[in-house]
Amino acid sequence: MTVDVLIPTYRPDRRFSKLLQALRKQTVKPRKIIVMNTEKCYWKDEKYRDTPGLEVRHVTKLAFDHGGTRNLAAWYSEADVMVFMTDDAVPQDNFLLERLLEGLSRTGPDGETVAMAYARQLPAKGCRRIERFTRNFNYPDEPQIKTAKDLPRLGIKTYFASNVCCAYRKDIFERLEGFVSNAIFNEDMIYAAGAIQAGYAIAYVPEAKVIHSHNLSPMQQFRRNFDMAVSQADHPEIFDGLPSEGEGIRLVRKTAGYLVRTFHPWLLPALVVTSGMKYLGYRMGKRYRKLPKKVIAWCSMSPLYWEKRWEAEAK
Repeated sequence: MTVDVLIPTYRPDRRFSKLLQALRKQTVKPRKIIVMNTEKCYWKDEKYRDTPGLEVRHVTKLAFDHGGTRNLAAWYSEADVMVFMTDDAVPQDNFLLERLLEGLSRTGPDGETVAMAYARQLPAKGCRRIERFTRNFNYPDEPQIKTAKDLPRLGIKTYFASNVCCAYRKDIFERLEGFVSNAIFNEDMIYAAGAIQAGYAIAYVPEAKVIHSHNLSPMQQFRRNFDMAVSQADHPEIFDGLPSEGEGIRLVRKTAGYLVRTFHPWLLPALVVTSGMKYLGYRMGKRYRKLPKKVIAWCSMSPLYWEKRWEAEAK
């Protein structure tokens, strides 16, 4: 199957350069690398012109949309498989694309076709201990094929996927009409939910590995969880009846136990503060419609998204 890699970029840095270098070394070569770059002034042609198959399209910051911009990238792709990545995710080895294709070739327990296959995220050098554990919690060693039958057991985790590195069958992507546009966050999970509800499966492929992690401050965690909860509140047809709080509590308990077992109890206050900010952001995001506009814009990672949304609603 032919493969294109699709990457939204904004102010690409050395990690993006490493990503392009790693893609050149893959055992399965991408036919195209389609970059959707936000703001042309931040793109340096001379740094990347030697990359085989590179196609760059520029969008403005005002026009960027998590789902819509990726849909536009998909429109430029004619490959059988599209691998969406972020510009700060670096393949851990030369087998990333090969392993993702193997994931797409698997089937669910009742023969369901795998519509999307997402990679394991490994902590980067310098990743803090709590975030390192969170990465291992969300991206364990064991592979998994998820279908609608897993909803009673896994709940919201059934729909968990990540566009940090995820392969999609192009024919199914078109059949399901791609990502939801005007998405503040979670376009990957919303698509995954639609795929599962349509009778497809999702594959988690830990053999496919990218290095990707962030050391977010408590306030950044608050804003991230606020936007995540807004996306859930905007799509009750998917997320109602599948609360996230239980999974969050399980992560806090597991992390606390890990810190005690590894003799790092002084990190427990940081865990409490960060977890509290995550929960506060989530609760406020779920009830964002009751908040004043100024508060919503302050709570969000994407105030520009709200400006565009309110302007459209006012028309």
